[in-house]
Amino acid sequence: MGSCRKYWREPLADGILPWQADLWQLLAGRRQHAHAYLLHGPSGIGKRALAERLMALLLCQQPMPSGACGRCKGCLLLAAHTHPDHYILEPEEADKAIRVDQVRQLVGFVSQTAQLGGRKVVLLEPAEAMNLNAANALLKSLEEPAGDTVLLLISHQPSRLLPTIKSRCVQQRCPLPDRQQSLDWLAARLPELSAERREELLSLAASSPLAALQLYGQGVLEARVQVVDGVKKLLKRQQSPSQLAEAWNPLSLILILDWFCEWAHLVLRYRMTGDEEGLGSADMQKVIQYLAQKSSLSALLALQEWLLSHRQKVLGKANLNRVLLLEALLVQWASLPGPG
Repeated sequence: MGSCRKYWREPLADGILPWQADLWQLLAGRRQHAHAYLLHGPSGIGKRALAERLMALLLCQQPMPSGACGRCKGCLLLAAHTHPDHYILEPEEADKAIRVDQVRQLVGFVSQTAQLGGRKVVLLEPAEAMNLNAANALLKSLEEPAGDTVLLLISHQPSRLLPTIKSRCVQQRCPLPDRQQSLDWLAARLPELSAERREELLSLAASSPLAALQLYGQGVLEARVQVVDGVKKLLKRQQSPSQLAEAWNPLSLILILDWFCEWAHLVLRYRMTGDEEGLGSADMQKVIQYLAQKSSLSALLALQEWLLSHRQKVLGKANLNRVLLLEALLVQWASLPGPG
């Protein structure tokens, strides 16, 4: 079994997620499986849980219509993380690339005979973390996997995958829950939160319920308060960009960039339309209105372009100095209102 350190991923769900029921019935009911699946969709909707459930079914020696039996030798070994015919490939560290030498080890596993005499199953997440050399090294295994091997690729951003990777897989878009399904799911897991706080949490997670649960565990509600408070103090010149950059260094960089991208978009939108229904979350509405009234269009467009460019660099695992990046962002944000 492949082994490497874990990085952030979707928390596992207990049981079939309600919004995946139809897709699971389709997958579990197949008599013949493809040699490679690409399960894709936004983060936090349960793709990993679906892939692990499918892996268990494919390795089960006595599968049932509903899924793996949970009692056979294959199921017991998988539950103990000692099944010799499954392989999980992930980045060795958070936000790092999957390297070519990792994929070569995987190719070696694929070329072997299944030790229990059944299938071999590979789970790779996220597929877009493979660098170019790693992706090219995987192509032959995707096209002609040895023996009865099934590769399960998970992607949160399939647009970043090589076309040759996507063309060798059965592409399966994973369903998104509607808002009420997400809120009901969160209510069952976070009963201590008020309905209003669960609504806020889901909005901060871009409507992805599993991401919302993960973010809650990481203190996203407290982080949001800290960042919003910092932005307001920055504009009042009560704190400097360098002070805030140091204070925010422990926080998720991509989360901060996502928030600023959203705020820049809302400022532009309000400046162009004056629509008060489109001001976003209540905690930043007055700031959005203020910046829309005080900022030049050219400055807003330049900031938006900078944000999108650097967000892409972060997603692409570029080696950036976090504090300097945050300070550069905050210097531009503070200068938006212009002199006077």
